[in-house]
Amino acid sequence: MNTLDDLFGALRRRPDVEAPNLQAWDATDRLLLETAAGIMAGPSGVAIIGDRYGALTLGALAALTPGPVRVHQDLITGERALQLNAAALRPAAVLPDTAAESGGSTTSGQGFTQLPLGSALLAGAKTVLLQLPKTLAELDEIAAAVARYAAADVVLLAGGRIKHMTLGMNAVLERHFGSVQPQLARQKSRVIVATGPRRDGEREQYPVVEHLAELDLDVAAHGAVFAGTKLDIGTRFLLTFLPQMKAARHAVDLGCGTGILAAMYARQHPGSAVTATDQSAAAVASARATAGANGLSERITVLQDDALGTMAAASADLVLLNPPFHTGAGVHAGAGLKLIEAAGRVLTPHGELWTVFNRHLPYLPALERHVGPTVVKGRNPKFTVTVSTRRSSGPADA
Repeated sequence: MNTLDDLFGALRRRPDVEAPNLQAWDATDRLLLETAAGIMAGPSGVAIIGDRYGALTLGALAALTPGPVRVHQDLITGERALQLNAAALRPAAVLPDTAAESGGSTTSGQGFTQLPLGSALLAGAKTVLLQLPKTLAELDEIAAAVARYAAADVVLLAGGRIKHMTLGMNAVLERHFGSVQPQLARQKSRVIVATGPRRDGEREQYPVVEHLAELDLDVAAHGAVFAGTKLDIGTRFLLTFLPQMKAARHAVDLGCGTGILAAMYARQHPGSAVTATDQSAAAVASARATAGANGLSERITVLQDDALGTMAAASADLVLLNPPFHTGAGVHAGAGLKLIEAAGRVLTPHGELWTVFNRHLPYLPALERHVGPTVVKGRNPKFTVTVSTRRSSGPADA
């Protein structure tokens, strides 16, 4: 068994949702690493973007001898999974001894440093490995950053599963690179090689800020945020119940995205402290910019966190939740269930969780179990809105 097989077989997704049908790597990770091995001549500046659980970063350290690796992961769960996998694999002798020395700090020798998207991540990078993102806006923001900050002779290797790739991705890359060459597919994955970064006329584009007339709200969005600057239909439906929501001492917008719910609740209840939290760095930056654009920075605290993990139990008396029903590229209710359980933990007795979710999802039993008595407040052809009241005593899932 070769080194990559050993490494991939040992990877886990924790602290993200784990299930038999969810794995911590895919064929694109292998194809990107093998493509990089064919073009790299000894150690060079390597940056990795979109590594979900550590397969690319740890695979590069194990198989490419790339020198220090800089990595950007949008999700805090991905950052933590990389750290946990590195710590677990080093004692197993799958990685060089220095491969796990990160934790977000600069390392010497072979190791990785976790950084935000920008110049610190990309300055001088000659090889960039990218797991293609889900949206063209996110790809545009990433490609613009690579073209602006990486070395003039950088090679961007952008890979994805063929079923998720579109010609629009090629067009986005062509806006930022002089040469964009799709490679032959293998195991239902493909790599696009982009070279010749275009540096002329560059300017900061993100976050994009647009005015939502129906809410009289300025919304800011980085490329990776769901729905961009638009109002997604689930949030729109939940907002129709805003007048029925109580004035809380501390309200939480859980999975805040661009922060629309947090901003609208803060406007409705000027005496309430509001926290907007998300696992995505792009969402947190967007929500912070949305709060600032609407004069609410002093009212809204924005926090990157994994399912309220840093928030004390019984510390909020109202939570707003529009949970995701995708885990990565697959449909899986686990992410939403994790957030429901987290809401039950942080709510005070008699606190309320207002949730909007697709009607087909089986969340009602989980809301009753992890929070308390749940009432359906409204339904439309696509969504259900509920309010769950935290039990006054005993564990939420008693």
